[in-house]
Amino acid sequence: MHFDHPELDRRTLLRAGLGAAAVAVVGSELVRPAAAHAAPGADLDWIISCDEWAARPPADPLSVSATPTNKIIVHHMAFPNVTDYSEEHAKQLARDCQDLHMDGNGWSDTGQHFTVSRGGHVLEGRHGSLDRLRAGDRQMIAAHCPGENGRAIGIENEGTYVTETPPEELLDSLARLCAAICRQYGLHAHDIFGHWDFR
Repeated sequence: MHFDHPELDRRTLLRAGLGAAAVAVVGSELVRPAAAHAAPGADLDWIISCDEWAARPPADPLSVSATPTNKIIVHHMAFPNVTDYSEEHAKQLARDCQDLHMDGNGWSDTGQHFTVSRGGHVLEGRHGSLDRLRAGDRQMIAAHCPGENGRAIGIENEGTYVTETPPEELLDSLARLCAAICRQYGLHAHDIFGHWDFR
């Protein structure tokens, strides 16, 4: 997939369905192959780490995938569309999600690699995901999409978006996160999918 239409803005692309071309945009620039592979250790300090949101330790040892990362899968959490956009709410959201995944689903840790709150806060989900993103070489094996957990970065977005559009803050942060993941892993806009594409 190739884009030569700078007049397409990020919001228009995102409204098209958060699909392949939709989220790999920074400002008015589409992420292109030449932008891939930022230097290891790229500035990702805007992502709130597991330690910063007081994550529980994993119930079992977690593994790094031996399979190269080849896509991003974007999800929504089916949680209520709250109006608390604070960082404290985002941290509580991450804890609630981890509790649900570990205590309700019996998983070792949070299922997805990253979470984006309705207020636009980006949080590490599964332990080790932020370190692997900084390295840009492999990913943590996750539990967000059967058949794709060792080769797809999973991003959960707070809220339910069947009839409602995500808030601007969420969309902006989702675009920024997808662009960073694409750079670090050498992915392209056409490597971004919705969860519905697989399950």
